[in-house]
Formats: sequence, C-alpha cells, structure tokens
Amino acid sequence: MDLKETKLSSEPIYQGSFVTINRDKVRLPNGNESQRIVIRHPGAACVLAVTEEGKAVLVRQWRYAADAATLELPAGKLDAGEDPAVCALRELAEETPYRAERVEKLAEFYTAPGFCDEKMYLYLAEGITPTSTRQPDQDEFVETVLLSRQAVQEAIAANQIQDGKTLVGLQYWLLNSK
Repeated sequence: MDLKETKLSSEPIYQGSFVTINRDKVRLPNGNESQRIVIRHPGAACVLAVTEEGKAVLVRQWRYAADAATLELPAGKLDAGEDPAVCALRELAEETPYRAERVEKLAEFYTAPGFCDEKMYLYLAEGITPTSTRQPDQDEFVETVLLSRQAVQEAIAANQIQDGKTLVGLQYWLLNSK
C-alpha cells in the first residue's frame, strides 16, 4: 500500500528564532486533499554520560511547556550545519561539570513525528572527566543530577523521568551495562 502524502502547498504560520510552523496542503494516498500543521525544527543532540562511579549524568531544568522541572539527559538544538556529535559534546560541557573526549552515536529518532520534523541524535559519551567550566545559555537554568542504575530504575518506575529522549538513553544504559 502506498502511504505517501504529497505536499501541494505550504503556508508559514509562525517563524521563530529556530522553529517554524507551517500549514501544508497535502494529497492523501486515496487522492483526497487534507491539511497538516507541521513544526519545522533544526534537530538536536543528546548525550548519555556515565561517571567512573557508574552514575548517569542528568540535568534538572524547568520546562515551561510541561509546567514542570524535568530530569533529562544533557541536550540541545543543532546550530546551522553543525555535526550532531559536536553538539552533543558541547551540550555536555555547557550544561554539566563534565566533558567527554569523544562520543559514539547510539541512535537517531524523531521526537514527535505526528506534527514535528525534529530529529534527535543520541550519543554515548566516552572518556568523561569533571573538567567543564559549565556555561549554560543565558536563558538556561540547569542543575546537575547524578543517578546510579538503581536510582534510575526507581525514578523511571516512579514516573519521575518523563522525557522521551532521556527514557530512550537510560533504557539503553540499563539494558547494555553491567
């Protein structure tokens, strides 16, 4: 079965500093026409970093849209033309007191493909050291939180971690580490 929808036209509804919202007219597989509201996003990278003591490096920050402080993997949007691996390294150093020598890509996935084209790149940090000078963006207020495997399992079970990228990264860690 052909599932492809073909864009016929696109009307910008909103253009922000890094996202745009469009109302697209599409042709459906059955030949009918419909509309789609789409948020266009430059993409983002997140990083799973684990200390020598076996603790996952997370950040707690206020998320206005969720009206809550969330526990998340360090992450941030890609700058124009930026390699996602470079973004992951940068975000770890900006948001936490840790740096990584390198990162290895674990996965890439869409965060909300029903209405947004944001692609998230998940990396595993390697060779991390507590040597960052932490310089969050001016509008970013973050607190570093270190959790053991047991504490991560308990936080997930208690619904204290609700961020999708973080759940993906932490489940990888729980399933693939000793």
